[in-house]
Amino acid sequence: MLGAVYGDIIGSYYEVHCTKDYNFPLRRESTFTDDSVMTSAVCRAILNNGENITRKQLKSRAYEYAVQYKQYYSYFRHAGYGQMFAKWAENRSMKIQKSYGNGGAMRAVPIGYAYNSEEQVLLQAKASCYYTHNCKEAIKGTQAVAMSVFMARNGETKNSIHEYIKKKFRYDIDYTIADIKDNYSFDSSTDYSIPPSIVAFLDSHDYESAVRNAVSLGGDADTMACIAGGIAEAFYKDIPENIKNFCWLKLDYTIKSTALEFCQKYNTT
Repeated sequence: MLGAVYGDIIGSYYEVHCTKDYNFPLRRESTFTDDSVMTSAVCRAILNNGENITRKQLKSRAYEYAVQYKQYYSYFRHAGYGQMFAKWAENRSMKIQKSYGNGGAMRAVPIGYAYNSEEQVLLQAKASCYYTHNCKEAIKGTQAVAMSVFMARNGETKNSIHEYIKKKFRYDIDYTIADIKDNYSFDSSTDYSIPPSIVAFLDSHDYESAVRNAVSLGGDADTMACIAGGIAEAFYKDIPENIKNFCWLKLDYTIKSTALEFCQKYNTT
């Protein structure tokens, strides 16, 4: 799970200072963003109640996720949220939002670690979107990320993950990062940013190369690196020590403690 948070931190500087350079340096200005905060919120929701649900229980489970989103937002109000989410988080009501942005998918990595069946991963991912990203596009992207992590941690091959994501979610992922890099630009919509985030992992050879692939597209770098990094950690089961050391010092205690508790319970890095 920390692979997602570390990807967010590494990509944070380059969300604003976009780069196409695969060999970009790690920047001291890097910090955790809303991606890490909301990933931690999902972790906390699962730690509080990790039980499986039925379709009839989806709304009640969705409420538990939403409560944690608002709680963690209150801890870190200046972590770089989108205006739509911030307005929702600051409102006492639980009005359903239909955002098609990638905010649902960016926080989905823990779901792929915590649940042990395809049905449950898909249900939990949908529940996690219910109050903030309740539209077909966002739910699909969130499920695709969660399932990529689930398959990766369970030893599926890259080819198996590729074929599943392509057929299940009808994403065009038959390309490499080099194929799209020159013309890729910043766009945080789910359908635009999630497929290449998954390709950044598929086109990698280790954790670091997955994150570098995502950042060097010159797009929504922190979110795309968060997703690619989360899948890559699940697949490669290893994160370089220099990255761990660089990123761990950037984290707030609340995020650290939540992440460690989650990692210990679900045997992640």
